[in-house]
Amino acid sequence: MELEKITSAGRGEPKRRYDDACGTAHALDLIGERWALLVLRELMLGPRRFTDLKVDLPGISANVLTQRLGELEARGLVRRRFLPSPTRVAVYEATAWGLEAEPIVQSLGRWAARSPAHDPTLPISGVSILLSFRTMIDARRAKGIDARIGFRFGHDDYVARIKKGAIKVARASEARPLSGCDAVFSGPPSALAAVVYGGQPLDLVGVTGDRALAQRFTTLFPLPPKVGADGH
Repeated sequence: MELEKITSAGRGEPKRRYDDACGTAHALDLIGERWALLVLRELMLGPRRFTDLKVDLPGISANVLTQRLGELEARGLVRRRFLPSPTRVAVYEATAWGLEAEPIVQSLGRWAARSPAHDPTLPISGVSILLSFRTMIDARRAKGIDARIGFRFGHDDYVARIKKGAIKVARASEARPLSGCDAVFSGPPSALAAVVYGGQPLDLVGVTGDRALAQRFTTLFPLPPKVGADGH
């Protein structure tokens, strides 16, 4: 893919375009700028406020986040809307087409997790770790489990349903309350990641409900093997 030109995209980083008809090249035109795919990732489990996105993407500046959201909206991947009265708070959400990018995020994550340089101890957002569970779940290890698992990350609550070796995740709601879960994890996402992917003890996170189920849950997501120096 030959880089054709760099044009100004207003304040922030320059916009890069490729002179290539390949769909991969156009995908990079759509979500290839720095932070763009991660911004879209953060919208995979429902709408988010600008401030929430900024907190969960700590390395991004407000100007760049504004620019990326505007670009993703212009490309039809994200839309901005207001919550009903009395809040009238603006939120951003992925469009139906934007949500179709989740398998891309999953495939990239699984592929990159094989890198010897991948560091699972770095900060991680609540959405990111829940998406990683959807990516890494081992159907054989999850066999026979039919349960609801809750997650409380600060002010954000989510409910996961494990059934038939697969996991589905959604925001908690009146239809999916945390009170209906068999076990609930609470604490920072990075602590849960340390338990699930780093082999740290379960006591690192808060657990209510069925503790044995919670312990088994943390074993369902093995990371793929690392590649060797020869690429194998």
